[in-house]
Amino acid sequence: MAKIHEALKPIQWLIGTWETVSAKGHFPTIKDFVYSEVLKFESLGQPLLNYEARSRNPVSGAPMHLESGFLRIKPGTNQLAFMISHNFGLAVLEEGTACENGLELETKSISRMSFAKDPSVKALKKTYVLNKDGTLEIRTDMETSNTAMTNHLVAVYKKQE
Repeated sequence: MAKIHEALKPIQWLIGTWETVSAKGHFPTIKDFVYSEVLKFESLGQPLLNYEARSRNPVSGAPMHLESGFLRIKPGTNQLAFMISHNFGLAVLEEGTACENGLELETKSISRMSFAKDPSVKALKKTYVLNKDGTLEIRTDMETSNTAMTNHLVAVYKKQE
């Protein structure tokens, strides 16, 4: 494992592989669903973490969603920038802050492929909480061109050894 950059201390608890214990999605315009997901946060010795998330249908095992990116911390602060590319044609820049046991992020910019399907995502809010039992809970709220900001995903992860 690479040495962890000093700037990452506020978020070093994220480093590793996380697998869902439970994951549910819903939104006013779609049918409720469940999924399984593996998240990876990797340090390469820089003031950022490489990130990858792969979700699957828990029944069939079929791939559902893939995203990858970088979670950067501004050295000497708790300020974060998270750049994520999604396989359905979206690239998102979120910014926010880290605290002892969590992250709060909001959309700063969104780009999408010209031929990505509508409705287009307009904003995201994400909250990461490291629970007392060691699980990671992530809540994702979303606003689209058709729907006001509302909860979209709630997932709980356990760190893999």
